[in-house]
Order: sequence, then structure tokens, then C-alpha cells
Amino acid sequence: MDRFEGMSIVLAVAEAGSLTAAARRRRMPLATVSRKVSELEAHLRTKLFNRSTRAFVPTGAGISYIAAAKRILADVAEAERAVSGEYKTPRGELSVSTLVALGRSCLQPILSEFLMTFPEVDVHLNLEDRTVNLLEEHIDVALRVGELADSSLIAVRVGQIHRVVCASAEYLEARGTPKSPDDLQVHDCISYPPMQSPSTWRFKRDRTDYVVPVRSRFIASNLESACDAAREGLGITEAFSYLLADSISSRQLIPLLQDFQPPPQPVNFVYSPNRFMPAKLRAFLDFAVPRLRERLAAPNGMTPKSDPRNRASRG
Repeated sequence: MDRFEGMSIVLAVAEAGSLTAAARRRRMPLATVSRKVSELEAHLRTKLFNRSTRAFVPTGAGISYIAAAKRILADVAEAERAVSGEYKTPRGELSVSTLVALGRSCLQPILSEFLMTFPEVDVHLNLEDRTVNLLEEHIDVALRVGELADSSLIAVRVGQIHRVVCASAEYLEARGTPKSPDDLQVHDCISYPPMQSPSTWRFKRDRTDYVVPVRSRFIASNLESACDAAREGLGITEAFSYLLADSISSRQLIPLLQDFQPPPQPVNFVYSPNRFMPAKLRAFLDFAVPRLRERLAAPNGMTPKSDPRNRASRG
């Protein structure tokens, strides 16, 4: 039997919690995964999992074997990278993950430049509005928004983003400029439901919460559409600063109600620690960090209130 394949399958079963989930992750038939686990248990003459209808739970022997298998497979992968020259010359596939809108508007243009500069590196860009597990999903580096949970990941701060309420100059000239959240009740609003309810928008200033009923004339399924509608003069919307920077700099959109927004959220690259950083990852960070910091810098008229939490950096 292929011992390394058996180890990797057992590791996938342990991480996924079931044969079915492991088969999906490995893109293998369920029967093959089940047979490989049974063959390895027969070879080891011990039971690695306690089986139930809902999950596979490692036995005591299984826990020890899985921990050893993880170390062995990591060492083999590292040896292969070292032999291939991955630690010396940027080459190979780099897997990058981030949120959909952030990736499309900020990261993808930088990746295009990076690929032209480093012809031996290929990039797999994973855009999903969820937090991915770097180890389980084989992601080299992720760009994350928000305060980071305590973990073993290494973080490099690249900036911050904040919420911005805005409208076109033409709309404000015709309908007036709101001075407080309560003024929104007489305006047309453009809502993106994951950020604000189409019927109620929320704000905060110091310790005062504002819950304002609004009329959403346009409800968008993504932030880009909401921003487009605001530029077209359909009403007032709220989006993240990285999507609005160019429009505000060019005065296509005017920021509103800045004193009623929550503190900015930090943006970090995160990656798993390793004894040796692959050259492709080091080259990417050296290339992308300064460019992303420039892209995320707040333009004139969009700088939020000072917040001491924004000064902290973990990388």
C-alpha cells in the first residue's frame, strides 16, 4: 500500500470528521477512502477511529498516529519544496484567499502586476465571503478584515477600512444633505442587506445608538451594485471605504454622517508560520504589502474619527 497516501487520507478523515467529507475534500470516491483507511488499520493492526453513523472519532492510538502523520507529511512537503528550489527562487503555485469585493477591487490588480513581475509563479485566487482555514484548505496567505482571533498565524497589517455613507452631488443638490441619521427618513436609500437592513439602518455616536427607519428604493445583492446605483444618483448608500475611494476622490460621491460610524476595521495578511518561508510567499508579501497599503489609505474627506485601536499592529 502507498503509506503516504494512507497517511494523508487518515489525516483528511480526522480533520473533516467523516468519510464523506474527507472524500469530497480529496476528490475521491467514498468507497476508496473507506478502503484505504481499513487497509492502513489492517497494516498497523490497530483501530484508528471509533465509527458511528455521524462521525469518525480518533482512538487513542489514532490521535498519536495522526499527529505523527501530520509531522511526517509536512516534512516531506518541505523537503520537496527545498529540492525544487522554492525557498531560493519564487516559483510554483501561490494560493491566496480574501473576501469577494476586497479581492476584486484591491487585490486582483496587484496580483496582475505580481504575475508579470514573477513569471515562474502561478496564482490561485480564492474569493469567498467567509473565513477559510489556511491549513485545511491549503491556502498560502489570506487577506482578512477585522480583529484577528488569537491563533498561531502570523499577521502583517496593511491598513484599515471603514464604513462610508455617501451619495452623488446631484442627488444631494436635489434632495438636501442629511446632517444626522434621523434625516435619512425623508431620503431614498440604497441597501445591501448584509451591511444594513433595507428597512432599518443603525448608527452609533459615542454611546448613543441610532435606529432609523428608511425607505430602500434599491436593494442590491452586492456592494458594487449599490455603489453604482449611488453614483447614478438613485439615493444614499453605505459601503466600505476601499470600494468608494476613487469615487470620493473624484467627487462622484460625497461622504455623509462620518461622525456616526463605528471605528475602522484592521486589514491584515495572515499566513502560517514555517521554519523556512517559501520564496514565492516572501516575494508576494514584499510586493503586495506596500501597494495594498497605498490602496487602502483613506483619501481626503474620508478619514474616520481617530481610534486608538487602529495604532496596533501584529506584523
